[in-house]
Amino acid sequence: MYLKRIEMVGFKTFSQKTEIEFSRGFIAVVGPNGSGKSNLTDAIRFCLGEGSPKAMRATKLEELVFAGTPGKKGSPFAEVTITFDNSDGVLPLDMPEVGITRRLDADG
Repeated sequence: MYLKRIEMVGFKTFSQKTEIEFSRGFIAVVGPNGSGKSNLTDAIRFCLGEGSPKAMRATKLEELVFAGTPGKKGSPFAEVTITFDNSDGVLPLDMPEVGITRRLDADG
């Protein structure tokens, strides 16, 4: 079992739908400062049920929803879906992929 894909929309800096595919055996996500690397880990934690805003570098959960910029309207919600490859059957489900989604409305 491995993390195969993450899809985010309206989560922190990911205002538009963003999908990242991970191949088997990936080791790291690299990029320049400010490119959203930490937001990826926050998105995974959020999707898996993290309830502490502080653990995701926020003071309240509503701050996880894209608030907008002068040129972009804020998002009404934040949604993250992570997909695991289950072709090896680690999870006791007869499914080759298993997805988990968590959604948070801007009003909490």
